[in-house]
Amino acid sequence: MAKEMIAMLLAGGQGSRLYALTQKLAKPAVPFGGKYRIIDFPLSNCVNSGIDTVGILTQYQPMVLNEYIGNGQPWDLDRLYGGVHVLPPYQKASGSDWYKGTANAIYQNIPFIERYDPQYVIILSGDQICKQDYSDFLRFHKEKNAEFSVAVMEVPWEEASRFGLMVADENDKITEFQEKPKNPKSNLASMGIYIFNWDVLKKYLIEDEADPDSENDFGNNIIPNLLKDGRNMYAYHFDGYWKDVGTISSLWEANMEVLDPEHSGINLFDENWKIYSRNSGMTGHKIGNKGLVENSMVTDGCRVDGHVKHSILFAGVKVEAGAEVEDAVVMGGSVIQAGAVVKHCIVAENVTIGKKAVVGAMPKDGEKGVATVGSGVVIGDGAIVGPNAMVNKNVEGGEEQW
Repeated sequence: MAKEMIAMLLAGGQGSRLYALTQKLAKPAVPFGGKYRIIDFPLSNCVNSGIDTVGILTQYQPMVLNEYIGNGQPWDLDRLYGGVHVLPPYQKASGSDWYKGTANAIYQNIPFIERYDPQYVIILSGDQICKQDYSDFLRFHKEKNAEFSVAVMEVPWEEASRFGLMVADENDKITEFQEKPKNPKSNLASMGIYIFNWDVLKKYLIEDEADPDSENDFGNNIIPNLLKDGRNMYAYHFDGYWKDVGTISSLWEANMEVLDPEHSGINLFDENWKIYSRNSGMTGHKIGNKGLVENSMVTDGCRVDGHVKHSILFAGVKVEAGAEVEDAVVMGGSVIQAGAVVKHCIVAENVTIGKKAVVGAMPKDGEKGVATVGSGVVIGDGAIVGPNAMVNKNVEGGEEQW
């Protein structure tokens, strides 16, 4: 039985710009928004859009991600026919190859796609925070009689040179593609989300793989080749929330925006478009007699006896008496001990912040930067971690880390 459209989710990214946060896990597995991981967003979008077959292409540090996805049950993707499938590189008769680029990753999984004989394939990124109805995107693709469509967002002209840009006419037909140009002709930034007619995509993947000079990449190879051949290519304008959380500062900002859904555009409390995730299985959270929580998200299993302000606490976080947490993202299982001060920073999973230690600081006018503490790190009693520090090893009590 053929599927109208299946999704291929690129989730093998290393996320090197997230530094200490991705030393032990792939970027799509990075925790976000209190109870989620980044990959929950494209998976939930698929289910909410009626897509029930998803191939997840993993590569870098896949263990946590594979364990988290499991059989796909939290996203209603545990299906007998379709559902979610983790697709790492594997050994073939011709040898074993890592995924060499985004296009090569899809090429290596042509047999998986052909099992479902789809008319359309949507290519998704596993490292963005976005709530999007892919069924509306498909409707646009069909109405335009397109062979390739790309989701785009208008960005400020002064930032356009940072993106891959689509130049389109008044009917949204793409006439040119610019990859991070010095002199942009458009401010329509590609979101890296594509819909292809499967027969067209298959043809171009096979031709690209046969080209020894190709980088095997959608942006650098497949899209330019489609343009060169005059294919029907269209730009789908998306006006919802979308953020590439590829840097520490953008990840921190996106988490803070969760706390202000009315102004930021990202509403994780929307009953009509839920973001699903794997349940932590922990008990409810508890605020102690001396605990104080202001405008924050506090999730399962948290114990708060200190002061938490404008912050996100993931499952199982403990904030002891006298501790202060402000403008911070504190990931699962971490402990903020008595009297510690944690401000304007990201604390990864299973970190211990010692008594009266100081991590980060509220920025002064014009200052940027977010302090970051990597997974499993112990910050000793009385230690000081400066406002821009990136810490991925233990810090002894009394030491200063800048």
